[in-house]
Amino acid sequence: MIPFNKPYLTGKETQYIEDAVKTGKISGNGKYTKMCQDFFEQHYGFKKSLLATSCTDALEMCAILADIQPGDEVIIPSYTFVSTAIAFIRQGAKVIFADSYSNNPNIDAEKIEGLITTRTKAIVPVHYAGVACDMDTIIELADKYGILVIEDAAQAIDSYHIGKDGRKRALGSIGHMAAFSFHETKNIISGEGGMLAINDDRFIQRAEIIWEKGTNRAEFFRGEVNKYGWVDIGSSFLPSEVIAAFLWAQIENINDIQEKRKNIWDAYYKGIKEMNSSLISLPVIPDYATNNAHMFYLVLQNIDQRTQFINNLKSKDIHPVFHYLSLHKSDYYKNKHDGRELVCSDKFSDCLVRLPFYYELSIDDVHQIVNTITIFYNK
Repeated sequence: MIPFNKPYLTGKETQYIEDAVKTGKISGNGKYTKMCQDFFEQHYGFKKSLLATSCTDALEMCAILADIQPGDEVIIPSYTFVSTAIAFIRQGAKVIFADSYSNNPNIDAEKIEGLITTRTKAIVPVHYAGVACDMDTIIELADKYGILVIEDAAQAIDSYHIGKDGRKRALGSIGHMAAFSFHETKNIISGEGGMLAINDDRFIQRAEIIWEKGTNRAEFFRGEVNKYGWVDIGSSFLPSEVIAAFLWAQIENINDIQEKRKNIWDAYYKGIKEMNSSLISLPVIPDYATNNAHMFYLVLQNIDQRTQFINNLKSKDIHPVFHYLSLHKSDYYKNKHDGRELVCSDKFSDCLVRLPFYYELSIDDVHQIVNTITIFYNK
């Protein structure tokens, strides 16, 4: 059987977890937390990074830092995971859903300006499949209207945006803040886990306080204050050292992990492209984006074809899956949506299928999957 996902272990996770336990400080913000955070700041240029228990928690921290209040509006794509919306709805925001491009699932940056009102507080671009949104256009709009940009970079570790000026910047380092995921389906993992990246000095001090349950405990342990107490709102966003130790083993191997994933992605792309089928659309990587090989997806003609496709591959012990359902049509939010049709988002909800993708997937496995797809379409 070829599963959709299989978490990859480098072999050092348990060694580092044992070491973390032996330090006697496993509640978080210890040796491994600092090593992970330092890596992300130095390697990707984030001004401040804070590990979190999940990407959802990191997004919730973003919503608090953005001072989202009841009645504020936040623009997000409809084709995304529920966490992107829920983090802001919990603060009382009205979510304004935006459509995707016709040829890729990212938010259509050209349609954002028409959604901006005097109540718009933030734009939340989601870098689907680790492929950059049009950040030049989004940042220009944010600057024009005085709006925050919060990158949902859950899938985007080690991926980049190439600006009009030729500058190459890591995703998550462009907006005012960003959220990442280290869930077991991501490129580097810690089981459950995430990270908040801060790129605006205004938010750094408060982010640490929110992270530490609304206290200035982090400042106390650095010797910056002589005692700590409750100074703001916050929650238990800080993960344990066990999670950080697991993640550090992954970080040490990120180059190897990324190289292997890119080889798998390229093998898929080459094999499917050679089919030369008008019934399948391949992933689109815009000129301003790099590819971190987070996933490999296809866009089929309609939901019936996709259902047949998935069932056929499953009958051959290959397990593809579909992805998001448009949030503007969800049971929870459809009566709150403003009624606009989001045609492209709905198309991806009906037609996008993700193929098995994980570190230990062999090129022979990829060839087997491509051959099975070829036979399906030849019939």
